[in-house]
Formats: sequence, C-alpha cells, structure tokens
Amino acid sequence: MRVVRVFGTLGLTLLLAVSPAAAQGQPPVRIGLSAPLTGSDAAFGQGMRIGAEQAVADLNRAAGPGGRRFALVVADDAGEIRQGVAVARRFAGDGIRLVVGPLESSVVAAVAPVYDEAGAVLVAPGAAYAPLTGRGLAGLFRLAPSDAQQGLAAGAYLAGLHGGRPIAIVHDRTTFGRGLAEAVSGALKAAGNPEVLFEGVARGARDAPELIASLKAAGPAAVYFGGLAPEAAMLVRALREAGLSATFVSGDGILDRDFATAAGAAGEGTVMTLPAEPRRLPDPRSPGRPVPRSPEADAVAAGAYAAVELLAQAVERARSADGRKVADALHGDVPFRTVMGEVAFDAKGDTRRGDLVLRVWRRTPDGRLDYAGNEPAP
Repeated sequence: MRVVRVFGTLGLTLLLAVSPAAAQGQPPVRIGLSAPLTGSDAAFGQGMRIGAEQAVADLNRAAGPGGRRFALVVADDAGEIRQGVAVARRFAGDGIRLVVGPLESSVVAAVAPVYDEAGAVLVAPGAAYAPLTGRGLAGLFRLAPSDAQQGLAAGAYLAGLHGGRPIAIVHDRTTFGRGLAEAVSGALKAAGNPEVLFEGVARGARDAPELIASLKAAGPAAVYFGGLAPEAAMLVRALREAGLSATFVSGDGILDRDFATAAGAAGEGTVMTLPAEPRRLPDPRSPGRPVPRSPEADAVAAGAYAAVELLAQAVERARSADGRKVADALHGDVPFRTVMGEVAFDAKGDTRRGDLVLRVWRRTPDGRLDYAGNEPAP
C-alpha cells in the first residue's frame, strides 16, 4: 500500500492510503477518518488512526488480486466542532460516503447532519452521548454503549449497594461527562434514590476545594464521576485527603493506566463500568506496522478497526458503496463479525451489544493498581 500526502485549503492534512487496485485503474472504496490528531485528545486520535489504518491494510491484504480494495483518507478534526464540520464538508464535497469518527460526542452531533445531507454513513467508535442517535439520522451508527446504557448499569449498582443512603454525582462539564452524569441521575431517580448533589468540575482542574467542601457537607456514601482519567484521579485524591471514604464510581472514561499513576493509593476501590468485550487491537499481520503505545490509543484503536470492518462488510452486503445502501445493510438483522465481537444495530443506530461489566481498581502484589478481572463485591 502506498501513502500519498495531500494538503487541503482548509489546513487539513489528508493521508490517502492508495491500494494496488487504484494503480491498475480500478479505484478503491474510500473510507474517511475524522479524528483529533492534534489538540487535547490527540493521543486518542492517534489510536483511531492506527486502528483504522491497520484495518484497511488487513482488508486489502486479505482481498488478494482482483478483490475489492479500500483506501483510507485521514483528516484532523482537532476534537473541535468548527474543524470537524470543515472536515465533514470536505469529505462530502470529495464524494466520500463512508466515514469513521469523530471521537467526541459534541463533534459527532455537529457533523452528523452534514453527512446525512450528503447521503454518507458515519460510524462513531466512541461517542456515547445518548441523544445522538435519537434524531432520526439513518446514516449515523455508534459502537460504544451509550451514556444511557452505562448510566443504567452504574445507577443499578449504586442503588443496589447504597440504596437509601446519599449519593453524589459530579461531571467534567463536557458533553460526554455530563451525559453520563445525567444518565446515572435518571437511573437513581427511577430507583427512588435521587442524588443529594449534582455538580461539575472543569476539565483540566488541578483542585476543587469548593466542590470537595460541598461533598463533605453532603456526606455521600458514594460519588459518581462522569468524565476522564485526569479529573477522576484529582477528585478521588481530594476526597480521600478530605477524609471522605465514599465509594468512587465512574465510566470507561477512566480506562487509562494514567488513572492509576495519578490517583495512587487513593484510586484503590474505584469502580467503573466497561463494555464486556475487551477492546484490543489485533496483532499486526505484517512486520513493522505501528501499534498503539499509549493507554489512550489502546482504548480506541480496536473500535476504529471494528468501524472499518463494519463499513467494509456492509459494502459487500449492499453490493454497493453508496452511503444510503450501506446504511440499509448496517440496519439489517444479521450481525457483523468484528474484532470486538458480533455487532448489530437497532433502528436508531445504537449497538445492540449494550452489555457492560463492573471492574474495580485494586492493588496488585507488586504495588500497582489494576482492574483486570476484578469484580466488585456484591
């Protein structure tokens, strides 16, 4: 596979993976990748790029001579709405009708109508904000369990373990974090145990004295946090330093080895909801290909790989690369086989694989914190 670098007028760098079929005059099916290759979420974006590039390479290798080939067009949306919309318009204008990404729910919400108007299919590997798929966009699909699904799981756990006792909810004020928090709040209210506090903390905050004071006054038996690892680590450390022993619960946003490093001993006992299937990128089938090295990349690479697999299989089922026909194939009843297991979608575009598990960060004999295989006590 040859990689050609193209510079667009919008300041975006597009990486076009050109298959041998293209060189023979048979154009490959193009798949666009919209990912945050720069900005605060760049580590996740690089993982998406690694996963998608490896999937395209593996598909083309498996196709053999004369088989259908795919080309990946990579664009940096920086995790920002304005740049994400610019990428969407560029892809739509260039006739790209199959797209993986973006990462952030807020960017997906902004670009989905652009792709829908163009008749494109959008498979978002990680966007979890529940209302995304409720707007009737036939070409929008997501692989991650929604905030509502994670919220139900976390809410059921909290209500079952701490029913009748005060529970506090904190979020990082992002679309992702607040969406999780609101889903947990709804689940607690449905269980007859509404939270005693619902507050936010800014992403990037290094401390939160006013929030900790409010939590100390509320005296919760458990604190749920909607957000990512850095703020989760800061918050759980601050809770323990304030003498609060409340159970700390979060979602897969803290699925990050850096959480253990930053939280230290305070992170022990933290509970998180995770998809049941492990998210691991398959080993490269050819030597020398890059593999994820950061926890952030590991967290999303397999999802991007699976998204490419889904689009490729849907193209085969539809016998067409037309976006609307591919969307119809993705809405079919027969599951698709991917690196993340069998995947099927409901009428809204949510994955039917909403199964989640609970894992606990515990100290290992060598002094590290790890969650692998650790289930919370009943």
